[in-house]
Amino acid sequence: MSNWVHLCIDMQRLFAEDTPWHVAWMKEVSPQVVALAERHPEATIFTRFVPPRKAEDMTGMWRAYYEKWGMMTRDNLDTALIDLVPALRALTPPARIFDKMTYSPWVSGELHSILKEGVDTVVLTGGETDVCVLAAALGAIDLGYRVVLLKDAVCSGADDTHDASLELLGDRFSVQLRLITADQFLSSLPSGLHLD
Repeated sequence: MSNWVHLCIDMQRLFAEDTPWHVAWMKEVSPQVVALAERHPEATIFTRFVPPRKAEDMTGMWRAYYEKWGMMTRDNLDTALIDLVPALRALTPPARIFDKMTYSPWVSGELHSILKEGVDTVVLTGGETDVCVLAAALGAIDLGYRVVLLKDAVCSGADDTHDASLELLGDRFSVQLRLITADQFLSSLPSGLHLD
């Protein structure tokens, strides 16, 4: 198989527990995410969505966003909730953590700098399908990575837009992105994953 990295998006207590950003389906996809991360922790990078201390720390529409979600800023939030869910946190290290303050992990250029040496495939899991996972997928495509999205290892708080996002990604980006299940991906290792 090509050189790949498992990019697990925002599987944090912030979304798993009882907060205004709770994603109920996260517990349903966790077993698939854990299975891949446990099997290949050295190839796994966990992103964390990190809110600002206060809305005024942000610019543009991010400031407006956190004025709406003021209870989710670090001044008003138990910051332990920013951490990964325990089953994934236990895998670091060797799995790595990459913090971001936007939906996309690609904005700063740092993640691409880490990966561009030898990595050509990004395997995506996590949440939310229609927000941060979508941003991660489109950014990876723009940067020229082959994207493998594990459709049973991504989740959202909104079923309709989750389904629509998977349809969009599978149909419109079929040359650059492949939708498969976690079992299909795991069973393809180490013999190779054919993306044609």
